Order: sequence, then C-alpha cells, then structure tokens
Amino acid sequence: MGYKEIDPKQIKENPIKMIADNWALLAAGTKENHNAMTISWGMVGELWGRDAVMAFVRPHRHTFGIMETSDYYSLSFMGDEHRGVHKIFGSKSGRDMDKFEAAGMKPAYHNGHIFVDEAELVIICKKIAYQDFNPAGFIDKSIEELYPIQDYHRIYVGEIVSVLKKD
Repeated sequence: MGYKEIDPKQIKENPIKMIADNWALLAAGTKENHNAMTISWGMVGELWGRDAVMAFVRPHRHTFGIMETSDYYSLSFMGDEHRGVHKIFGSKSGRDMDKFEAAGMKPAYHNGHIFVDEAELVIICKKIAYQDFNPAGFIDKSIEELYPIQDYHRIYVGEIVSVLKKD
C-alpha cells in the first residue's frame, strides 16, 4: 500500500480525538539517527497564517535531542490494529534500543522526512518556532502537578508541509 498526499484541510478526523485518544508517533531525524515517541498532547490548527502543528517534548526524552537537530518532524497516526506499539514508543528509550524494530514497525521517508510506514495518516512539519513552557505563566496552578521534577515541555511549532493518507 502507498500513500496519497492530501491538503491539510482535507483531514476528516477530529484532531483532538486523533491526538488525545488515539495518540500519535512523533518522529524526527535522519536515516542514520532517528527516533520516535508516543505523544498524547499536541495541537493542530492555524497559526501565523499557516497550517500548523504544535508538538510537546520533555527535555529528558531521547527524541528531544533529535528534535533539536532536525528541521522537520512528523506525526504518524496508527490504526487500531497497531495500538500496542504505543507501549514501546511511549515507555522505552531510543537511547537503549531500536524502538521501530522492537515494535515491528518500519521507518519510511517522504521527501527525506521520516515517518512510520504503518501509519494511516501522516502529518509532516517544518519547524518554524519553539518555546519552553514557563511555569510563571500557569494561571491554573494545578498544571504544575504535571511537572513534579520541573521538566517543562518544549513546544515545537511546525508548519505542515505534507499530509499523507494511506491508499
């Protein structure tokens, strides 16, 4: 099976459900040095006149270092039959193992940008900005409970450059 490229506005799935309930695999890097991790937080919409995705990565994650050196990242949304891969991609470190191999997944590339080949839908983004969460800005102080070791996420803003839908 292949993929067809679609306009971001043709995504029919609810982005909140896609990220919060179904989760995604955030991937970045090169053929020689890449990683992916499960995410369940993110935003899809319009920012600065561009179709955009915001991805959130904590600094202790192996993917963080790869995101820092990558100009692009992808979100791969898996079908229900692959739900179990999130256990590996979400709890194991790419520093210690090849998570793709352990999960039985394959890295794939579109215009040189990595994604997970078994995905139903892929959003590829070019990084255009980043910002670290600052707890001084947490109006609802209960948010601080999500950061017991103060490892605040870095927010990566990416302009959507490609959306791939499995044929």
